Amino acid sequence: MKALPVEPSTAPVAIGPRIRAARQAQRMTIEQVAASTGLTKGFLSRVERDLTSPSVASLVTLCQVLSIPIGDLFQVPDTHLTRLPEAPRINLGGHGIREALLTARSERRLQVIRAVVEPHGKGEDELYAVDCELEVLHVVAGNFVLIFSNDRYDLGTGDTLTFPGREPHTWANPGEQEAVVLWTLVGAAPGS
Repeated sequence: MKALPVEPSTAPVAIGPRIRAARQAQRMTIEQVAASTGLTKGFLSRVERDLTSPSVASLVTLCQVLSIPIGDLFQVPDTHLTRLPEAPRINLGGHGIREALLTARSERRLQVIRAVVEPHGKGEDELYAVDCELEVLHVVAGNFVLIFSNDRYDLGTGDTLTFPGREPHTWANPGEQEAVVLWTLVGAAPGS
């Protein structure tokens, strides 16, 4: 089988910001990295700004000092774009609500759900809980009420409420206009 010819890319690989992020994550100053690697501060500054490329030997030393695998500098970030019209529709319960999952279905660290709630739309009659670590509710437009067993929050446009996941609650749109809310689930619920 003949190998396909591959044109080499002339686009520069931008590793500088990743090196800077690794240095900052280690809480190291550029001076400390210079002292540990034997490279000059000026050279390291130019590398972090992608104004110069380090040699392979310098890159190996730099990655060892910063405790990162060299390959991490060249990985393409795992991104997922969801355009609202194509967002998967979901149904977590309630009446008069249209929900769309804005994050990738496979994402389990965090999920964002956009809900449009009709006037007088409401959640389940019984309090329910979502299996996640933390919930954040942000009201994009309209009015929204979040009800707990011992508390009630009347929210308006721009308000944000953060509460523990698995906390029994329900909700309602008390207004005469649609409410648009964003639910963010941290440590996302399986199967959403």
